Amino acid sequence: MTTNRWRTVDIVVAAVLAIAFGVVFYAWDRLWAGTDKTFNWFPPARAGLNGVWLVPAVLGPLVIRKPGAGFFTETLAAAVSALLGAQWGLVTILYGMFQGLAGEAPFAATGYRTSKVPTALVGGALAGVAAGYLDVTFYYPTYSVGWKIAQVAISAASGLVIAGGGGWLLTRALARTGVLDRFPSGRERVAV
Repeated sequence: MTTNRWRTVDIVVAAVLAIAFGVVFYAWDRLWAGTDKTFNWFPPARAGLNGVWLVPAVLGPLVIRKPGAGFFTETLAAAVSALLGAQWGLVTILYGMFQGLAGEAPFAATGYRTSKVPTALVGGALAGVAAGYLDVTFYYPTYSVGWKIAQVAISAASGLVIAGGGGWLLTRALARTGVLDRFPSGRERVAV
């Protein structure tokens, strides 16, 4: 019988994933900051880098499969990044909350019973939409309508590929090592 109640191991594993990605986020912030001139030809294309910041929103529900997993892992990762000195400050945590809710939505829609590729891809895309929407609201309000749509669409595509596909592949790779054996994701060796 499966329960939606979080066990201690769920909390610990989600926190470890979040902290690890918080450090990755901080490093990714530095890389992203150095790309401003690279995208002068079409600034919304820079949203293609967003997917890395969305991985915990999908990885959490893929591994833990309990309500709040995407929200918890993405928000905690964003908080760690903010504490390390992310260039966007505390707004980073707001992003984490919205991206976590959006990334978790398709898992919630299935009652956390599936962790198949389509669910992960939709979660990644929705997290990307959340990031893109916040971007055009906070940072790019003067973009034309076309550029705003491009910003959100490119962010969604990045989320789909990097967070959705990458999160699913990372979950499978972790499961093969045996570290996820205490989770349904670790006991399913070949779910597609």
